[in-house]
Amino acid sequence: MKKLEDALLSLGRESPFYLYVLLGMKRVSTDTVRTLSMGFSRNGDIILFYNPKIEQKDTRMIKALLKHEVLHIINQHFLIKPKDERDRKIWDLAMDAAINQYIEELDAFGVSLSQLIEEGHGVDNEYIFAVPPAEHPGETAEFYHDWMMKKFEELGRFDIEALPDSPDQHDHMQNPETSIDMILEITKSKIGKAFNLYGSDLPSGVQRMVEKFLKKPSLNWRVLIRRFMGVSVKGDRYTTPLRPNRRYEDQPGWRYEYQSRIAAVVDTSGSIIESEINDFLSEIEGLMRMFDGELHLIQVDNVVTSVSKYRKGKWQQLEIIGGGETDLQPAVIHAEETLRVEGTIVFTDGHVDVPVARRRILFVLSKFHNPEFKREAMRMYGPSSVAVIE
Repeated sequence: MKKLEDALLSLGRESPFYLYVLLGMKRVSTDTVRTLSMGFSRNGDIILFYNPKIEQKDTRMIKALLKHEVLHIINQHFLIKPKDERDRKIWDLAMDAAINQYIEELDAFGVSLSQLIEEGHGVDNEYIFAVPPAEHPGETAEFYHDWMMKKFEELGRFDIEALPDSPDQHDHMQNPETSIDMILEITKSKIGKAFNLYGSDLPSGVQRMVEKFLKKPSLNWRVLIRRFMGVSVKGDRYTTPLRPNRRYEDQPGWRYEYQSRIAAVVDTSGSIIESEINDFLSEIEGLMRMFDGELHLIQVDNVVTSVSKYRKGKWQQLEIIGGGETDLQPAVIHAEETLRVEGTIVFTDGHVDVPVARRRILFVLSKFHNPEFKREAMRMYGPSSVAVIE
């Protein structure tokens, strides 16, 4: 694939950011895509699917199409799940419009969503590309999807149903063979490293797009909690004939049962209102339905007021102790040094200093949280250390 290689090298000279993201991807030749498409392998690696016919295109256009696929990843378009076939066609155009506006070569051949809706025709992504309506530049795919739906309602018709399938259906991207959690972590890590090294050379619009991607928490808090469950400690020891005894060959060996141990710290200070406490306990109860290890519940205002092992259904009889000023540090110290947990989940409104933790920590903030706490916690522990209960 000489032209594809030439396009990658040329793109690297112009924008090392894109080349860094594209390098290391497995390339798969297929005639199931029109030109290029992104996908994911079972182990979460990013795959670049290409049609061999792309060699017929100009190198400059191939570079533009490579940028197009990278921007799909940055915008997390793989998270979009259309409701039906009609909705898929609308999303296809919305996603492309959101990113083509930042690629000079594709924008030059663009047709606005306004014109596409009025005339009831589609794009081929070879000579005609979707771009935003003139009055709404710089918006997201979600915005353009909603905007198109409103326009169709105003017209009283959905002519897009009659459109042929888009040549850029994003099927590989939207139907990954691996977990979304893994994809989120891999893509954020790769793009974050590229941006740290070469982000200053990107156009301002693309810079803002990447910054938004990197600041946005990748995973909802329930997914993050599952990671805490995966951190284990040795539990009870039992004998098993399936494991030979290394000292005495005729005796069964020992096997350890591994259990997760985490602490849930609940802020019960005077700034916490009753609805926030109820939200915190409701989420902890939901956690216990999928958690098989030890969960220690720690209540804290400016000191630790209560420590207990939490059991399913206990929230209904739980006595809330607190109401004073706020200091989360005593609870984190107790969790790590006395209980020796592997992870601490802190439920708070954030009207307090961010505590220092030596082990893994996750902050789950109420809807009335302090934004400054969120920013500081993310700075100290990373974007995936904070989630908000909506």
